[in-house]
Amino acid sequence: MANTLTIKLLDNTYCDQIIGVILPIQLIEFKVPITMEGQPDLLDIATTYLNTGGGFWGAIYNNELVGTIALMPLGHNAAAIRKMFVKKEFRGKEYGTAQLLFETLLAYSKEQGLSDLYLGTVDMLKAAHRFYERNDFIKKERQEMPDYFPHMMSENIYYHLPLKNKL
Repeated sequence: MANTLTIKLLDNTYCDQIIGVILPIQLIEFKVPITMEGQPDLLDIATTYLNTGGGFWGAIYNNELVGTIALMPLGHNAAAIRKMFVKKEFRGKEYGTAQLLFETLLAYSKEQGLSDLYLGTVDMLKAAHRFYERNDFIKKERQEMPDYFPHMMSENIYYHLPLKNKL
């Protein structure tokens, strides 16, 4: 059935579509002060995510990319969740897009033997905060994040998910 939401691993052939999903959400919808120059990873998914043992997944609906999530290995049996964005019309329980993306990343993380997931986000993404907290993430202060966590310029809210509770 063509109108089914599917999750698939993305590569560099999807860079333009990925940018087409992420940038409007950041800049127009939520007015996050970040530019394309501040996100060079979006121009080379393979080098940043795939070739390091991570992943970059997309939610596809009717041949359209409608959501993304990425996993960046950090060493220390840990990884950072990056680029979790879902187009407005595909958010919520009707499609379950964010949950499907997250569950795909979580299953991969377990296969890789990871023990901890970390992420940074921005204060204005309140629905995202609720999503993380519903999925057992623990809110952290910036200084509580491990030294090896790569901070992004605009983030000011942090979360940690110990995977031992999720096995």
